[in-house]
Amino acid sequence: MPSPFSLPLHALRLAGRCLLPLVLWFSAGQLTRWGLLYLMSETSHGSVRQLRLVGTNLLMTLIVMVTMTMITGMFLSLRKALTETRARRADGTQDERFWGSMNRVAPAFALIYLAWELYLGDYRDFLQMDYFHNLDDNFYVTILNNVAHGTKEEATLGRGMIDLDWRISAVAMVVVFGLRFLFEKMVERGSGKYSGLALAYSEFAFMFCGLSAVFTFTKARSDWASHRAVVEGTNDLWAKAKDSVPGWEAFWGFVHDVWPYVIDAVAVPLTWLAIAVLVFGGSVDDTRKALTGTKAVRGVDRLEESHAITQKAVDRVIGGFQERWVPAVNALRITIKGGAVAFGVMCVLYVGLHVGADYLDRGVRTLIGSDVPYMWLVVSWPVKFVKDMLLTILTYAVLAATFDIAATRARARGEDITA
Repeated sequence: MPSPFSLPLHALRLAGRCLLPLVLWFSAGQLTRWGLLYLMSETSHGSVRQLRLVGTNLLMTLIVMVTMTMITGMFLSLRKALTETRARRADGTQDERFWGSMNRVAPAFALIYLAWELYLGDYRDFLQMDYFHNLDDNFYVTILNNVAHGTKEEATLGRGMIDLDWRISAVAMVVVFGLRFLFEKMVERGSGKYSGLALAYSEFAFMFCGLSAVFTFTKARSDWASHRAVVEGTNDLWAKAKDSVPGWEAFWGFVHDVWPYVIDAVAVPLTWLAIAVLVFGGSVDDTRKALTGTKAVRGVDRLEESHAITQKAVDRVIGGFQERWVPAVNALRITIKGGAVAFGVMCVLYVGLHVGADYLDRGVRTLIGSDVPYMWLVVSWPVKFVKDMLLTILTYAVLAATFDIAATRARARGEDITA
């Protein structure tokens, strides 16, 4: 039975065995994303801008889908080298085909990706591309023209995702929501070869196309809500608690300082592990599994038994918690099957890789140096690409090794880790 302390070596072994497909998947994904980001930066500026902005939002949706495909492809490459996969093959279980895995994974992947705002990395890449590619034409030239001719034309640099008219945004939301509803029904019935992928695309498109309308409505609702009696009363109670409860402000100040580290060191690794488990064939979005062994699961059972409330209805009641935290809790439940030590080692390796990559990047840039102006405009991209590739490969290998050790130990006890 493998030891949790063997996780680093097992991760390196998996990365070595699958290095070529991992490099190819990452390179193909980054090249495709770069092309789409370039096209997006071109599309977001020019005449008939509102129509262009619709295309910009749809391109962002496509970029996120490419990211999802790249991540899934890398995990599927690692899945072939897992000890658990060999055990499944010995039991007569056939490997799932790529598009079958994509179609199965996509809906739950989209919910996790949106709930944890993992799309912000794609958005930052778009902003970087837009600033790098259009800084002169859509910023400096606009400002100089305004000064020279006394005009008041607004610079459009970096505004491709937020300048869509809220009315067009609202119409797009309605159209995409209709498609989302249709594909969701197809997924529930098990019909449609690529209905899961279509549902994920419509889920992302609903998010991005509705940004402007949501921002407008949220601001108006926030302005309205801030003057309501209940809100004002709650704010007054909070202010009084700060003054009257000893240590109140110090406690919440400590929580405010520590909580981001808890998220980065524990919740984020578990979220990515949940995505890995999803690709490897497990279920991470079942509320009952996440609550197994607690009193809360009895409440879920009673809700489903009374008034014919379904599991789907319960999930809707749970709302954002279900999408954001249930996958992470299920990933923790699966990891613990390999021993609590495996969970700790995984978190340490995850954080260590990311912190170490930042220091390594700084060291490489210092060693290269440059006395040549603008040299880093050329060199920085290859350096960043290599760093991101190595970090991604090693991180995914750690997640795959964690799952493999937990699954192997569970199988030795006669348990099914995916159940």
